[in-house]
Amino acid sequence: MAQHRHHRQAAGTGTPYPEALAAFGERVQLVTPEQWDSPTPCSDWSVRDLVNHLTGEQLWVPDLMMGATIGEVGGRYDGDVLGDDPVGAWTDAAEAAREAWAVPGATELTVHLSYGDASGRYYLDQLTTDLVIHSWDLAEGIGRHTRLPDGLVEFALGQFTGYGDLSGSGLFDPPLPVPGDAGPQTRLLALTGRRDGG
Repeated sequence: MAQHRHHRQAAGTGTPYPEALAAFGERVQLVTPEQWDSPTPCSDWSVRDLVNHLTGEQLWVPDLMMGATIGEVGGRYDGDVLGDDPVGAWTDAAEAAREAWAVPGATELTVHLSYGDASGRYYLDQLTTDLVIHSWDLAEGIGRHTRLPDGLVEFALGQFTGYGDLSGSGLFDPPLPVPGDAGPQTRLLALTGRRDGG
């Protein structure tokens, strides 16, 4: 019997964040021991660097949701946060972050981000979009599961369409041209300077 999926929409926030965590986590589980040093489409990052970055992002969530400032957290999550058990480190960080967002009213909170105060919703949407893009980077790095879930692609595409060209932010490469009949994933990746080979 099909289970109801109400729990996927944490506390009624209607966010795909839990699915984005799951999509990235599914690919983390597929990394073989020799692949941690493999390159990814992020030119400066190996597979391990990429997983470390996303794990660090999730580690910040509970602190920021409790009202901490960037300065108060300081360098706590700088450097290597994966240790000897990268998969375990990711899983623990992702679960703690998911639980922080599941608290009723989380998206209405004001969060103190590096570039100023923002709503919880804005922060959550940014985290989700980052997870979607980097899930593809991770998949490319390990050569597995490079097709992203349609719902996540559509969500991130909606977010990017609102942002415009992000290359000035230094977060992503300049957009690439795509053919008019390109599918959603190809269009999404091209907006971040990535070429979808799938």
